[in-house]
Amino acid sequence: MPANHTTRRVEATIARSWLLVNASEPGAIDRAEHCDADQIVLDIEDAVDASQKAAARATVANRLERSHAWVRINDRTTAFWSEDLDRLRGLPGLSGVILAKTESADQVTETYDRLGGITPVLALIETALGIEEAPHIARARGVFRLAFGSGDYRRDTGTSAADLAMAYPRSRLVTASRIGNLPGPVDGPTIDDDPTVLYMKTRHAAELGLTGKLCLPHNEIATVNDALSPTPDEAGWARDFLTDFETRDRIIRDGSDLPRLGRAERIARLAAAYGILPT
Repeated sequence: MPANHTTRRVEATIARSWLLVNASEPGAIDRAEHCDADQIVLDIEDAVDASQKAAARATVANRLERSHAWVRINDRTTAFWSEDLDRLRGLPGLSGVILAKTESADQVTETYDRLGGITPVLALIETALGIEEAPHIARARGVFRLAFGSGDYRRDTGTSAADLAMAYPRSRLVTASRIGNLPGPVDGPTIDDDPTVLYMKTRHAAELGLTGKLCLPHNEIATVNDALSPTPDEAGWARDFLTDFETRDRIIRDGSDLPRLGRAERIARLAAAYGILPT
């Protein structure tokens, strides 16, 4: 594969798989540039020891001079946050930042302003306070999308990883995203080597309304993309419904037409973006 080749990414508002990459490992970043993740996130927060933060920032800055990626930055309450923003501001390849441990709308807006008011901020919500503040965070100036830091949330609250236990925070983020007129939120990673478990957990999150997922190893990407995409059968139904709707001059026949129209248009749009052929 040519050294200057990078995989085409899916637009961030509908991105399914968000691959977290340790920013202190240049080789890992090289491999990530050629993977099929919808978006790449260079991680200078939890993945990097405090003693290595400056070196990781330098690696990221060098990389963003010639390629594009998101960067997970340190949370607002740390000294690292300001240093991260000073180093990242103005870099041509900075697609956006993921703000760790977001707990208020002000933290998002201050981050956005420090980056010049042009860089989108994806608010990673990882605590009980963040979950309760989610509707305000979702309406903050500069916010782009919400994400769920499920592991730190469990550590903060003592909640288990069971689907029922995690339904409330996930649903809270879905509702907040709608209030803020944002795309669906991004779920936290699933820590399990079984692809069947990963698929089922991702489908459960999708049923709650989440539309993306943070990934750790590369081998999760295909499963996550599959679980968060329309199926070929769904794409076929959307195509047939929209064709029929057009042939009758878009006339509404009953109260079910408008909800089905909205669903069909969304499925058709996503299927086209993800390259899914209808059956």
